[in-house]
Amino acid sequence: MTVRITGSRARSLPRTDRRLLRSRAVRMLRELGHSRSELSLSLVNDVRIAELNEGWRGKSGPTDVLAFPLLEGEGADFAGDLLGDVVIGIETAASQARRARRSLDDEVARLMIHGTLHLLGHDHEQEDEAREMRSEERRLWRVLRG
Repeated sequence: MTVRITGSRARSLPRTDRRLLRSRAVRMLRELGHSRSELSLSLVNDVRIAELNEGWRGKSGPTDVLAFPLLEGEGADFAGDLLGDVVIGIETAASQARRARRSLDDEVARLMIHGTLHLLGHDHEQEDEAREMRSEERRLWRVLRG
């Protein structure tokens, strides 16, 4: 199993514990039955995630997390063990963490779970899908916190 974490380490950006994030990602993938899979996590600033949000979703402004799955669509036959990319807007995550009164590391883990579930085909467009996805997010969070 491979977990790649990339992103700016600029001093102006909020800091996360990458070692903790990697260990949480490994536990999450094992729990999901993807212990042989590869996951890419990118921690980016609000400018970069806003560019991606506009380019890929046609929505302006930054967002907290984007998922780019490789298990479906063009090129899925060539993805191998790579699930895809989860891109986390670290500045937006820091704001959300403050509002929710949780640590940035916990907020980033929550976003990693959400993005990874999108990579695996979960969605929240319909209420029944949203309920199922929230349930799976809570279950995985308990595993990571336990």
